[in-house]
Amino acid sequence: MIDEAAIAKVDAVKFQTYKTEQIVTKSAQQAEYQKINTKSDQSQFELLKKLELEFEDFIELKKYSEEKGITFLSTAADIESANFLNKINVKAFKIGSGEVTNLPLIKHIAKFNKTIILSTGMSTLKEVNDALSWIKEEGNNDTVLLHCTSNYPCPLNEVNLNAMKTLEKEFSVPVGYSDHTEGIEVSVLAVAMGATIIEKHFTLDKNMPGPDHKASLNYSELTQLVSQIRKTELIMGNFEKVPSEAEIRISKLVRKSLVASKDFKKGEIITMDHLATKRPFTGISPKEINEVIGKKSLKDITKDSIIRWEDLQ
Repeated sequence: MIDEAAIAKVDAVKFQTYKTEQIVTKSAQQAEYQKINTKSDQSQFELLKKLELEFEDFIELKKYSEEKGITFLSTAADIESANFLNKINVKAFKIGSGEVTNLPLIKHIAKFNKTIILSTGMSTLKEVNDALSWIKEEGNNDTVLLHCTSNYPCPLNEVNLNAMKTLEKEFSVPVGYSDHTEGIEVSVLAVAMGATIIEKHFTLDKNMPGPDHKASLNYSELTQLVSQIRKTELIMGNFEKVPSEAEIRISKLVRKSLVASKDFKKGEIITMDHLATKRPFTGISPKEINEVIGKKSLKDITKDSIIRWEDLQ
């Protein structure tokens, strides 16, 4: 999967680091979508234990990611896992939506003083505010909030992308989008709306066993997503309203100059009747017409000639 991600030119790959015994009771049941996708009534504990990787595995995965030029990230679901990830010097900590109210974990991760990427699925503004307060109490002011709808897959009528802008306005922090919809359209829209991070599940095969494959992108879709995001970033540009170099060149052809509307003689005082506006813009701009009116012509000027400052007194 790291190989495929590298070919698709993603910026980072993110795993999940956890100790099953520390994050779920043995009696906790799967979510309904998990039961449907796994076709199993096994407990959450059984499901997660089967998918749990050893700490040593993440050391290898991080090394391999870096060899491929991709940032390695992982969601820390418990304090022991967070300590391990900090020990191997991850660049940032992802905190999942399920941990927004987990004060002990959030404050512990905040103490590492690294960037925190906090998903906000299932959360109210009050809960997000509380989580941010806990982070700031530890002296950490580097948080990105991800808007998220914790439904797999998320139907379009539950996306509510405008809530991402609400998070940005309310908390004055960078925002992004953790996308659980099918396809790539919503992620691309989120980028157009100002998302600085897009998180998206991907898989090698949507038919593989497991709860999340069907709501994930395959390699082809992942490649399209990265391509469309890069195009969107290019299109969105910056917030400066200035003409481009190409526009400056074109403006000479399509903007107008003051031209003579009729023949007039040297020494004539120029009035509005002497003037017209026509392409190209190689003379005096029409916006300066009031400065031209009342001046004296220094030479004979024929109809349709572009008037220049050196022609006037």
